[in-house]
Amino acid sequence: MTEISTRSPSIATLTLNPAVDIAYEVPHLIPDQKSHATSTRYDPGGNGINVARALKELLVYAHSCCVVAGNIGELLQKLLRHQLDDPHCVHVEGETRVNATILQGDPATQFEITGIGPRVSEPILAEVRETFLGLCKDGFAVLTGSIPPGVDDDFYGDMVDRVRAGGGQSIVDAHGALLQHALPHHPFLIKPNRYELSLLRRRELPTLEDVAKEARAIQREGVQYVCVSLGGDGALLAGPDGSYFAKAPPIQVKSTVGSGDSMVAGLVAALAHGQSPAEALRLAVACGSGTAARPGTEIFSHNDLDELLQTTEARVLDI
Repeated sequence: MTEISTRSPSIATLTLNPAVDIAYEVPHLIPDQKSHATSTRYDPGGNGINVARALKELLVYAHSCCVVAGNIGELLQKLLRHQLDDPHCVHVEGETRVNATILQGDPATQFEITGIGPRVSEPILAEVRETFLGLCKDGFAVLTGSIPPGVDDDFYGDMVDRVRAGGGQSIVDAHGALLQHALPHHPFLIKPNRYELSLLRRRELPTLEDVAKEARAIQREGVQYVCVSLGGDGALLAGPDGSYFAKAPPIQVKSTVGSGDSMVAGLVAALAHGQSPAEALRLAVACGSGTAARPGTEIFSHNDLDELLQTTEARVLDI
């Protein structure tokens, strides 16, 4: 694996709506009958938390800020102590949500159910802003995932401006209204998947060329890097110096939960340490594929990356 120094600009992830992720493996779901799991796994969840977990696996130190509530929030904090470098939790009333992933064996199918999460008031939101901005400073701010009740769709866009005012750069991984409101504020990097990009550009994107052209169009509108995840096909990265495509290495997909977050971690880790866009894309695809090869809510292992990187190539696209 390409070595990444642990010395880096400040990196902080924000998770406004975290969860305890529970993954069940079952042979087969039967309507109106109990299904007995063959294995169960509990992990701290939420996109920003997953990015921080992946950065720790990459040996890159990251701060993380999240909102927690109730008894589930207490369980989440216990899980965080073992999987994050520097968790900062802001407490609210209510109950942290629980997300469930069910991996059915026959036929092989993945089901995902996400909870809602507690309402976040404006005073708490102000505390979160102050805490998070103090953590990312003039480094990299990862703004990702859903927002809880009580938070406006322009929150990430506002945070992009606040991070920039402090000398930092923002990575936004969101979809729908959250991403649409953030784009005019020109974040440093966004990472939609193909479907999210098609919704954003209001057109079908059947070919790699279609994806590349739309990613380039957004990049020219003021976003420095646009990475588009393509599932099992890999990912594309458009930046100021060109566009690149990396095909995913051959793996047996077990669960896609957290794959996109692992990609974000690879991008941030590489770009924060001055690696080239092509190398950043290679690492991102290897991290995402490594997580997809793991069951349930597990993420990739640092020890798997050398082999994954050997079969992950990034090529230049003339677009």
